[in-house]
Amino acid sequence: MLSRPAGEKQRETTIVLPNEILLSFDPGLAQSQVQTLLNRHDLEIIRPLRFTQNRYLVRSRKASGTDILNIANRLATTPGIQSSTPNFVQSIQYEMQDQAATGAANSNSIQRISQLLAKLPQPEDSPLMSNLLPLQWHLDSTPRRGRLQPRTDIRATEAWRNSQKGKDVVVAVIDSVIQWDHPDLVQQVYQAKNINDLLPGETQGWDFTSDNGGDPDTRMSAAELKQLRPIFQQTFTLSDAEILKQYADLATRIRRRYKDYSDGQVAALIRSLKRSQIAAEFRGTWAAGVIAANPHSNQGAFGVEPDAKILPVRVFGIDGEITEERLIEAIGYAAARGVNVINMSLGGLLPSQGLTDQVFKVLDANPNLSIVASAGNESLDGVAFPAAIPGVISVGATSMEGTRSFYSSYGGRLDVVAPGGETQLSQQGGIFTTGGTGVAGFWEGITPPKSSWNMTFDPKGDYIQVQGTSFSAPIVSGVVALMQGERQGQLKRDRITSILKKTASFQPLQISSTDTTQYRLQSAIGFGTADDFPYLRPSGIFPRPRPISAEQYYYGNGLVNAAAAVEAAK
Repeated sequence: MLSRPAGEKQRETTIVLPNEILLSFDPGLAQSQVQTLLNRHDLEIIRPLRFTQNRYLVRSRKASGTDILNIANRLATTPGIQSSTPNFVQSIQYEMQDQAATGAANSNSIQRISQLLAKLPQPEDSPLMSNLLPLQWHLDSTPRRGRLQPRTDIRATEAWRNSQKGKDVVVAVIDSVIQWDHPDLVQQVYQAKNINDLLPGETQGWDFTSDNGGDPDTRMSAAELKQLRPIFQQTFTLSDAEILKQYADLATRIRRRYKDYSDGQVAALIRSLKRSQIAAEFRGTWAAGVIAANPHSNQGAFGVEPDAKILPVRVFGIDGEITEERLIEAIGYAAARGVNVINMSLGGLLPSQGLTDQVFKVLDANPNLSIVASAGNESLDGVAFPAAIPGVISVGATSMEGTRSFYSSYGGRLDVVAPGGETQLSQQGGIFTTGGTGVAGFWEGITPPKSSWNMTFDPKGDYIQVQGTSFSAPIVSGVVALMQGERQGQLKRDRITSILKKTASFQPLQISSTDTTQYRLQSAIGFGTADDFPYLRPSGIFPRPRPISAEQYYYGNGLVNAAAAVEAAK
């Protein structure tokens, strides 16, 4: 097991190093030559990777532990091998701590929720209506901000009036648990048909996390529910004293950080953290709702592209566990199913030549396919991987006030920004979408609470208000689908990216005083240096490049505009 200590802006990362390597061989290499290379390094094939060519998962017959790193590095420089990467098992969890710390204070009773909705007007002239639509400020911010303040949304309701609303477009959601039987998602799922290479039992997406090649259901399994249900229910049924006893180590860590907390406050924070961790297992459900939710009634959440279909693809196991092997296969699988857009709301992965090769091959073979990824939540200069891969549309996050969301990464390789929300001061500043804890199994044997909790909008958590570039990316995926809906999916990727950038705008955005100070420092000493070495002097060997504007630095080409992008796509 390897670990990277948490820095000021980076969370602690734990990586498990199994005795597995992903090998990609040159296309012209004969099978006998492949076997010779494997024998020379005492390797054996576990299996070929699906939905890709000349790529295998192998293991060493003798080595283990960190020796696998040395073997992989040697193989990477061996003629005949395109790439060699250890099949790291990473844990990429949705960052909940800050939200959880304020979760108890943000709870709403059913009565208070009704009072809030009664005060908010519906967006004007929207062709789609729902009693919850006024809460979705990322689609139309006027109900929340009024007509006199700048629009900080993507103008989705205007795009709906003048578009096909993403009809006949398919978006692959490569993520964690996707509870596609949510009432607002169940009719939006792409059904596999007329496909020659169907996987066993495949009807609507694939779960790459289970053993024996995967599973045709991306929802939370009975075994996973059995594992998580007791932990979840105890946060509602145990007393403060019982909570403090059960999580004594966690309580000690909390007291070190919050020295003035009472026992009740410590217990409340523990409840909040545990609930949030379990709710976050459904991040894929959140992303899917942002893209294509369609309530088919007067109550529910809308996605950016409410007539599109989603292809659920699960790559994250419980606790955010993911491997490169799963992601490589998942990208190839989505492309093989003919999707128009691939959304990857994941950042912070270890850079990988193997994954980069797969992205390049998929994009080269599918010129009408767009891949959209989140820029990352580390507030660093330079977007995270895989958003940093050339050809992938990288998306940063903005707040309802029109500022850079405090967590959003910026600078190098940032293409555009979209609403990602901020929930530190109020849950109402988050992105409103479909939740997963409304699953009946979570509440068996206990009475649901009478108030919302943590990030949830309602007591069971059928709807949720969240923050992160993980939700600004699916907003852009939805806009791309709206554009493709105007051209029957035949719009070229390069044209899509160009339109997104040209129709985006800095006009509704503003730069905070903190970001202004950071920009002055960066532009003075050279971009990409100030985060780690605030007073590093340039070498002087090469002339310093002309600084980009502060707006470009923090917002790429600007805030996406769905209405303008759809009009240009016509």
